[in-house]
Amino acid sequence: MSFVIVHELQGFFSDGVVSCQGRMRCRCNMRLTMDEATRLADNLADLEGIVGVTVNPAIGSVLFFYVDLSSRLEALKIIAIAGDEIVEARKDPQFRAEDLPVPRVEGPLAAVLEIVRHYVLRPFMPWWFSIPSAIGHAIPYLLKGLKELVIGHLNVSVLDAAAIAVCLLRRDFQTARTLTLLLGIGDELEEWTRQKSLASLSESLEIGAEWVWVRDEDGTERQVAMKDLVAGDVVVLTAGNAIPVDGVVVDGEGVVNQAAMTGEPIGVVRVKGHSVFAGTVMEEGTICVRVSKVGDQTRLKQIVKFIEDSESLKAGIQGRFERMADMAVPFTFGLAALVYLLTRDPIRASSVLLVDYSCALKLTTPLTVLAAMREGVLNRVVIKGGRYLEALRDVDTVVFDKTGTLTNATPRVAEVIPAPGFDQESVLRDMACLEEHFPHPVARAVVRAAEERNLRHPEEHDKVQYIVAHGVCSQLNGMNVVVGSRHYVEYDEGIDLGPLKKDIEEQAAMGRSLLYLAEGGRIAGLVAIEDPPRPEAAAVIRALREEGVDRILMITGDDERTASAIAGRLGIGEYRAQVLPTDKSDVVAELVREGRHVLMVGDGINDAPALSAATVGVAMTDGTELAQGVANVLLTETSLTGLITAKRLGRRAMQRINSNYFYTMLCNSLFLAGGIFMILTPALSAFLHNMTTVILSVRAMRRNLQDEDLALPQAIEARSAQ
Repeated sequence: MSFVIVHELQGFFSDGVVSCQGRMRCRCNMRLTMDEATRLADNLADLEGIVGVTVNPAIGSVLFFYVDLSSRLEALKIIAIAGDEIVEARKDPQFRAEDLPVPRVEGPLAAVLEIVRHYVLRPFMPWWFSIPSAIGHAIPYLLKGLKELVIGHLNVSVLDAAAIAVCLLRRDFQTARTLTLLLGIGDELEEWTRQKSLASLSESLEIGAEWVWVRDEDGTERQVAMKDLVAGDVVVLTAGNAIPVDGVVVDGEGVVNQAAMTGEPIGVVRVKGHSVFAGTVMEEGTICVRVSKVGDQTRLKQIVKFIEDSESLKAGIQGRFERMADMAVPFTFGLAALVYLLTRDPIRASSVLLVDYSCALKLTTPLTVLAAMREGVLNRVVIKGGRYLEALRDVDTVVFDKTGTLTNATPRVAEVIPAPGFDQESVLRDMACLEEHFPHPVARAVVRAAEERNLRHPEEHDKVQYIVAHGVCSQLNGMNVVVGSRHYVEYDEGIDLGPLKKDIEEQAAMGRSLLYLAEGGRIAGLVAIEDPPRPEAAAVIRALREEGVDRILMITGDDERTASAIAGRLGIGEYRAQVLPTDKSDVVAELVREGRHVLMVGDGINDAPALSAATVGVAMTDGTELAQGVANVLLTETSLTGLITAKRLGRRAMQRINSNYFYTMLCNSLFLAGGIFMILTPALSAFLHNMTTVILSVRAMRRNLQDEDLALPQAIEARSAQ
């Protein structure tokens, strides 16, 4: 027995050193008994530095959170030892195999076994065996059809029930069982796929915390079981903790990795008044959070619920086809009645009922949708429902958010410009000396640039004061030193930026953000920060145009010059600058009102309204199986090439559905005519009809994307990696 690491999420690199915290999931190649799972969970929980453990015996999954690399290593040792111990224990004659969770055959394998049993084993069974089998499987369909008829609905369910009833009345039990078999396979596959997707999602989003520390009103802290938490409690969270609740920070300061919720790869500072969400992870600091939502009320659980609802949505084209099939039902009954009145031949009339259009339509369309969704996952594109495949095909407008989508959201120092009387090294060194105290991305970029140039910045300053959203100030070598934005340095501190006016204009024209340093009341220099575009962005934009997207728009909160520079580098001719997060949805809604089919690509919470307003909302993750509730499509790899794959998958899937519809109508019309004119017997008509359904169902489950469809995204990724 062996365990393998199937997933690990660690803290992001900080100054070239990995933050010592993370989560890991291991999986065993065999199921575990409940005793084995409990013992392993207890052994891991007893380790110092392990803050949460969840073991699922049915699938052999082990999820644990660790606070440092040492505890990670010890946990892996415990898991390896457990594997050996389980092997030895199972060699004991007293070991009972019945204690293992019993695997249930389901999904595609169950469908295949059922077909094999029906067509291969059944001929060897006694002749009378088909009677109770056919009746038993027919009863649910007969009751469903009767129920629809009682409430006045004459639809496909009624037609299915009538066809099965005719077979039973004619004592054609083999045909009746075949009909119920084929009708049941589609429902089985769809339910299995949905349940499997939800189980995988829930497992990947499992928080794993069972106990939390709660601070009482008198300041004392006590450990409380997660299940006993209530709204209003104050939870204490430190570095390495997975945040188990939704709430508001009431004390402390920390950096939270929100990738699981927003897809943002950079930790964000959370201070008093800020919100935090279950499923995110503390990277640095300590915060106290007043609980607002726990358990199923958290945003994390709402995402799971959203995806569950989304998975049950049918493609619009599927709904249209099923309505068309329902509309054909009265015609089919009428035709069968007419044939009987003209011929007085019940065999001919039953031939009409046995050949209907609904069976293939009801099976092939959802199977194509599910196959396409599964294929998308294999190619790192998660599509949350069939309707979005159709929407992807029709997309003619793509709207990109800039930061974190067209760019990596990893700012770096592009240039250091000193003012007269200063030099580059002193400007960068002094700026890094102050910024090293703060974990925000720009500060990290400055500190990292100083270290890359081997500039040491010893602690020679007084206490640093942080002015939220503006900058920092301190005393260095007896002088007042400030670092921050132009508004802070020029307007709040009254520093004259005239000596750098030309440089400021040049850097701003290149789309760079500027961070200013002033010492002793005069400007010392500036650092130009840029967030470079993703290496694949320009190529993806060109490929989208080739896919029929005739309008591409970038929206950003940056100023006009910055937006123009980035758009020019990427080949985007249309952009909106200085757009507030709350106004992004207005831009998208305006395009939708114009009749455009809009695909919006965003990176998280600020883009949520726009993602919801778009025809298709697309969000990116950091390569793990994470969910973003507002998006309809998730790119599970941090690359925009998934957009090409998604667009092509939508087009190919709709082509498959339309062609299956054509073949269904053609073949069944021929079989219907053959039955009316007695060219085909009822049994042969039913057989040909069912075989057509099986063949089209197999065709529906074939891969949609061909090698040439994947060649371009793969080529773009390869070039970007160089």
